[in-house]
Amino acid sequence: MRVGNKLAAASTALMLTGATAGPGAWNFEADAVGGPAKGFSAEVGRWEVALDGGNRVLAQRAQNANRVYNVALVEGTSYKDVDVSVRVKPGAGELDQGGGLVWRAKDKDNYYIARFNPLEDNLRLYLVENGRRTQLDHADVKGDRDWHTLRITMKDREITGWLDGEKLLVAEDSTFPDAGRIGVWSKADAQSYFDDLKADEAP
Repeated sequence: MRVGNKLAAASTALMLTGATAGPGAWNFEADAVGGPAKGFSAEVGRWEVALDGGNRVLAQRAQNANRVYNVALVEGTSYKDVDVSVRVKPGAGELDQGGGLVWRAKDKDNYYIARFNPLEDNLRLYLVENGRRTQLDHADVKGDRDWHTLRITMKDREITGWLDGEKLLVAEDSTFPDAGRIGVWSKADAQSYFDDLKADEAP
């Protein structure tokens, strides 16, 4: 995305911070490198704005234990039926790499998550309830350390997931039927980059 467009999107995101739903776009061009991302709540992990080339991104820096889920949620969001996407770039990590999208989040321990892991060469969909994961679907994908776009739609109990435009995940679940926050996620010591988070109500 060009810098001019990214700045416009950042302004849109800031105006929408207090909104409960509707279209939103979040990037980090207006944020200071090394500082927190405006409008994001770092629930678990160490989240800060970083540079990837000349582009400002949200980075997860913590090197946590294997069972720790790093979560950053967007303040003020509340989506039930949602179409949400993010670009993710795997970085360092010995125990885990990659990351993903969170939606219908009640808090740091209760949400849906779809994540890409290049160490395991897979894309997985989980329910996290009281901090415990339950797998809902799985797809084998080739792992690398490039930028990838992860997209999820959820309407009522139906969940569909895409990686780089390819439909790979389908599941149904009703554990969290209510609206919740959206956000981004990594596991353990996965130090990953995120950019261009977008969300809207699913049609």
